[in-house]
Amino acid sequence: MSEYDYEELGLVAGLEIHQQLDTATKLFCDSPTTLREPEEADREFTRYLHPTKSELGELDEAALEESRVDREFTYLAYDTTCLVEEDDEPPKRLDEEALAVALQIADLLDVSVVDQAHVMRKLVIDGSNTSGFQRTLLLGQDGEIETEEGPVSIVDLLLEEESAQRVEETDDGVVYSLDRLGIPLVEIGTGPDIRSPAQAREAAERIGTLLRSTGSVKRGLGTIRQDVNVSIADGARVEIKGVQDLQGIEDIVRNEVGRQTELVAIADELAARDAAVGEPREVTDLFADTDSGVIRGALEDDGAVTAVPLYGFDGLVGREIQPDRRLGTELSDHAKRHGAGGIFHTDELPAYGVTEAEVDSLREAVGAGPDDAVAIVAADPETSELAIEAAADRAADAIEGVPEETRDANEDGTTRYLRPLPGAARMYPETDVPPVEPDPSEVETPELLDEKTDRYVEDFGLDPGLAEQIAFGQRFPLFDTAVDRGIDPTLAATTLASTTTELRRNGVAIERVGDEQFLGVLDLVESGDLAKEGVGEVLSEIAADPTLSADEAVEAAGLAGVDRETVREAVSEVVERNADQVAEEGMGAFSGLMGEAMGALRGKADGEVVSEVLREEIGKRS
Repeated sequence: MSEYDYEELGLVAGLEIHQQLDTATKLFCDSPTTLREPEEADREFTRYLHPTKSELGELDEAALEESRVDREFTYLAYDTTCLVEEDDEPPKRLDEEALAVALQIADLLDVSVVDQAHVMRKLVIDGSNTSGFQRTLLLGQDGEIETEEGPVSIVDLLLEEESAQRVEETDDGVVYSLDRLGIPLVEIGTGPDIRSPAQAREAAERIGTLLRSTGSVKRGLGTIRQDVNVSIADGARVEIKGVQDLQGIEDIVRNEVGRQTELVAIADELAARDAAVGEPREVTDLFADTDSGVIRGALEDDGAVTAVPLYGFDGLVGREIQPDRRLGTELSDHAKRHGAGGIFHTDELPAYGVTEAEVDSLREAVGAGPDDAVAIVAADPETSELAIEAAADRAADAIEGVPEETRDANEDGTTRYLRPLPGAARMYPETDVPPVEPDPSEVETPELLDEKTDRYVEDFGLDPGLAEQIAFGQRFPLFDTAVDRGIDPTLAATTLASTTTELRRNGVAIERVGDEQFLGVLDLVESGDLAKEGVGEVLSEIAADPTLSADEAVEAAGLAGVDRETVREAVSEVVERNADQVAEEGMGAFSGLMGEAMGALRGKADGEVVSEVLREEIGKRS
């Protein structure tokens, strides 16, 4: 897709960054924040959720639409799941560690912290919270970050609980895992100051860097999510949920501009055609002898075919509005919300087993002429009726232009309809948690990652590339701890950056090695009880069995340190095996024999000791 003139189109965009905090316990209970595998669950329970009215007696439109989809929610619970997560007891006090980290983030974003923060309930009935709401509190406002295209304001900073993790969809509903529910999460909302896809990416990257500077945020897939709000002058505000990566942000904004531009053009054409949406009706009899597998399958299950005439829509339902997505795809997304597999429409028919004769009969039955289109749904009678009505409503919106809505990000940079935009009616006070009076003076301003990189180079003599790798990596707090306890900075940095990367590429689950085990391994190297060449093998042993201590892993790897005499015996054997080469090349044989000597000792001896002894033994024979 070609680049647009974003200024001419009036692009306005903003971000909502959601970042999990790396705290010991959850926001409102003492459960750990460690993720579990679904097969580790030791029990499950089910719930049905329904919307409730706000204090003003209003129902949130997004929650109301969600409730129209009748689904059962199943929750997987673990031996670490608490009653708060199961919604069987009130929440405990706000976690102090999470509040302290959030205040550090407020400082980095130049946010003004509120004098008193009140916990609110945000209505969510998609099953991702057992209670039907998410607890959240406004912590600060009026911050700012800089980008190359100008400043981007920070409208608000919130501290809230993470939702449950979706495991799978079933015929009856959705299965969620409770291991993620309640993990502390900050939500950072920017102002509508972003004017290009590149600026959206840069703003998200800048915020991400500031978050990582705390050393107290979780890392990895799913721990940070970006929502993007996008509109153009003739379009409407659309919130796009769940963008996973920085490149995705740029693609999402660009594709959303294209989608809204196409929808505006379609609306103009529909207005010129005096388009209208007719009344849905059942047309099952027309397909009694159909060759369409989809329709025949529905009818064999006592289903029905419903249709809606789209007057003036001919050729426009099949018009592409995003890469490989059309206006018809939008209608289909709405139909799928009610359980249908999708829709057929006359811009793509005859096809899929539907004949030209059936299309002609369909047009005649609903009063559609050559300038009109028809959409149909085949499903059980109730689903078919609800789905065609949803498709008809979306078609009516197309006449008006771009609808305000919440959309879900696809992996290819396109989006699909999710639900209407939420409103203020979804928020109401949480009466079980007292207000919090945050004190920003109690927290230290974190060192920025760029500053940390420079300090590592200047103070510890690290190579700039290695210093940057450590500073921007997940384990810089562990590096600082190691250096503080006297471990050589280069050894610590190389182990935590290069060695772990190499092991991960070789399939070692290095994330299973805990901080204390890392420090234990480094201590053994520092004390001379483990050669640094054996670090990778010892870490691999711990990754395979995380119950091992560093000492136990050394024993398991067979890498207990050897004395100098043992090193000399092993080196001498290597030199004797290669006596002819030594006699011919002298010290020139050193490089080749060094690798063989290290292999013979299997990482039990330090490379410097082996090198020194090898030079001595070669010198004796040359």
